[in-house]
Amino acid sequence: MTQRWKVGELARIAGLTVRTLRYYDGIGLFSPSGHSESGHRLYTEADLTRLQQILSLKELGLSLDEMKSVLTGGQYSLSDIVSLQITRIQQQVIVQQKLLRQLEHVARLMANNQPLTVDDFTKLLGTMRMSHEKFFAEKQASWQAHLDRLGDFLDKQRDP
Repeated sequence: MTQRWKVGELARIAGLTVRTLRYYDGIGLFSPSGHSESGHRLYTEADLTRLQQILSLKELGLSLDEMKSVLTGGQYSLSDIVSLQITRIQQQVIVQQKLLRQLEHVARLMANNQPLTVDDFTKLLGTMRMSHEKFFAEKQASWQAHLDRLGDFLDKQRDP
């Protein structure tokens, strides 16, 4: 008999939340192979393999739409994925280099007791914001995962 997992079991195995798996199902990215008589989602080993592919693509920085395209044999090859990731990292390096130059400029002004102009300050803040957008996006994802787990817990309390 083939091993099957319910959504909660799969979530624990994969380190995801039930809500994330339900969301993936809702957008057509990752759906179960079947359902139990009572309507519970049931996942197979083949589903686990697909989920591993999704998690790997997520680690490479692909969006959900890009993942869906890759998994359906769409427009992205492995070479395209690597190139996409290289481009994203290059863009991050450019932003970090710009931030470094601006911080060095501000440090020189401060070391020479020169005033920091409004233009210097706004440029620095703008670059810092760009630099930190990824950090805050990752934090938001972490917070969302915690909220999802809380929601899963509350769902279980309401529906034992």
